Amino acid sequence: MGTVLGAMRNVRWHELQHAYGSASQVPGVLSRIAWGDAPTSDEALSDLERWIGTPPVFDSTAATVPFLWELAATDTVRDRAGVLDLLATILAAGNAEHPAWTRAAHDAVAAGRATAARLAATPEAPEAQSAPEVPGAPDTPGAQAVRTAAVRTAAARLLAAIDRHDCPACPAPPPREA
Repeated sequence: MGTVLGAMRNVRWHELQHAYGSASQVPGVLSRIAWGDAPTSDEALSDLERWIGTPPVFDSTAATVPFLWELAATDTVRDRAGVLDLLATILAAGNAEHPAWTRAAHDAVAAGRATAARLAATPEAPEAQSAPEVPGAPDTPGAQAVRTAAVRTAAARLLAAIDRHDCPACPAPPPREA
């Protein structure tokens, strides 16, 4: 697996649960998000959102979040904006019966704040600003510019959500210095 998602093997996924049972399939889904073509990646992201991101969160959610941050920071992942949106969904979700799961998932999302800030501040490449969008050509400069803008926007939304996060399961964050 190389360095991207390499630490997945250190998680005991078979001991964790998601919305439909054992989380043992989560590594395969994360791999499809990382290396799949557009339809495969989209389907995998949708599956993962249903499994770990829809209310309530599960014990596998917190274990998955660091890998989502890794995917969001990896330029070759096709839908990094979708990964960031899933992180925002997780931050907004909870589990009243298992507040420790909620807090662990929210803490894991908040731990990636620096990555969100970096992605939100990503400048647009000058050559991509003037490049035309070519439908059906996903790797054109125009398409890359659209994806970069989507990542920047999703990261800014997530960053704002992290900064204003307040829920019963999580302690109030310390005030941020200006």
